[in-house]
Amino acid sequence: MSFKLSNLTLPVEEPEEAVASAIANRLGLPKADLGRWRIVRKSLDARQRNDLKYVYTATVELPEGVAPKRKQDLAPYSPDTFYDPPPGKEPMDERPVVVGSGPAGLLAAYYLAKKGYRPLVIERGKPVKERVPAIRDFDAGGEFDRENNYLFGEGGAGAFSDGKLTYRVSGPDVDYALERFVECGGRPSLVYEQRPHLGSNKLPMICRNFRRRIDALGGEYWFDTRFDRLNIRDNRVVGIVTSKGYIPTRHVILAIGHSARDTYETLLEQGVPIVQKAFQLGLRIEQPQEQINRHKYGRERYIDILGAADYSLIANAKESNGGKDVFTFCMCAGGWIIPSVSEPGLFCTNGMSNSRHETPFANSGLVVTLDPSEFGSDHPLAGVHVQQEYERKAFELAGGKYHTPIQQAGDFVAGLSPRDSTVLNCSYQRGSRPLDLSQVLPPVIAKAIRAGLPVMDEKYRGDLLRNAILVGPEMRGSSPVRIDRDPLRRTCPNLGGLYPVGEGAGYAGGIVTAAIDGLRTARTIVERFAPVA
Repeated sequence: MSFKLSNLTLPVEEPEEAVASAIANRLGLPKADLGRWRIVRKSLDARQRNDLKYVYTATVELPEGVAPKRKQDLAPYSPDTFYDPPPGKEPMDERPVVVGSGPAGLLAAYYLAKKGYRPLVIERGKPVKERVPAIRDFDAGGEFDRENNYLFGEGGAGAFSDGKLTYRVSGPDVDYALERFVECGGRPSLVYEQRPHLGSNKLPMICRNFRRRIDALGGEYWFDTRFDRLNIRDNRVVGIVTSKGYIPTRHVILAIGHSARDTYETLLEQGVPIVQKAFQLGLRIEQPQEQINRHKYGRERYIDILGAADYSLIANAKESNGGKDVFTFCMCAGGWIIPSVSEPGLFCTNGMSNSRHETPFANSGLVVTLDPSEFGSDHPLAGVHVQQEYERKAFELAGGKYHTPIQQAGDFVAGLSPRDSTVLNCSYQRGSRPLDLSQVLPPVIAKAIRAGLPVMDEKYRGDLLRNAILVGPEMRGSSPVRIDRDPLRRTCPNLGGLYPVGEGAGYAGGIVTAAIDGLRTARTIVERFAPVA
């Protein structure tokens, strides 16, 4: 019989193999009596800085005739089964097309290929092998390429987004997605770590390995192929127009990502139902990584065991910050600040880190939610227009060279003029320019962050704002639109064959949730339709 055990606590110095002894002790059995066991969850308990522990949840199978002597906190374990339906019966005249190769598009294409549907993936940018040198050239001061950058190209924005696999949902779909990332090059522990992290250096390989599997299963990729418009007949998609010509298809999985603003405009012109959605925006905060390590770990020896420390903070809504929560987002331990730019003449920041978290910098998004009522317009793309307005200001005020606006955190909070950036140490590679960062934010967001930062600093015992700088703006944390879809068929209402998925469609908030959204849509297609003959 299988059992699930929670709250198995071990010092961080203990290897994972010691979990078996903890299971045996909990059950009151000799370790030799245990059958197969595995870790299903692992998290760090850092509440006592001088006594850090890992907390595990594990499952164990007991051989026939072996009964646990201690049954407190013990639950029989019967895992949910991944739903993998057989192909449906309705005919599919042409193979399905997946627009975009980010996490949602990757999992959708993989599942369709696995089930024999031979999907065609079109990607406006280049293969990831060609993205890497182009991005390095841009970071070194090169020209901006609007089709091959941090946001567009194989893997989408996810390929250079730090690779966090954090998620709040659970179940067999999550397990399926994480297992695919492991198959494509991620370490096995990704499936049970509390905050799994691939690293920006590993993501290109994982994207490439996904493509190879999709190709081997009968799928196909077209790069340098921009989606231009839908061909619609009798309220149904019958094909798409691309920069490389016309593609007939009656099934289009729209996995365009949250920065394909030109595609939003085209879809809106064609009558695709797009509505406003609240989104997060703000700044990025950066401190010395050593400072964060000392704060979280207390003891020096923990750094060698655990690596670069992270943090997650929130300042809850109060009248002083306009009734808005301020929270950290996408914390990049041992990482650096990057440009998140998809259009010339605009500037936005993001963060990333490699799997080894090796830089001396810690940075995090510092964001606030902007509601549609604060967009200033009822236009469906009003949130996009807000992003563009402040990204344009950031570009122009910083000198038009993709330099990042920068300001000491304490000066921003106090409303002081920015100091000379030459005295501010920052990981951003293209250079910085001192600026009052309230100029690159909507006033309600600047007010909230200015009031929220001291609250966070107090919670962090004065280790957040000390030596901290701010850069910005940070505008791409989530999509400002949602493309309507039927919750069962997952197609747009009154527009058969168009399946909006992922972050760009407003249905996900990270790599894992986007991947699951693409997977579930692909499964809906499989349930109903037969593969192309």
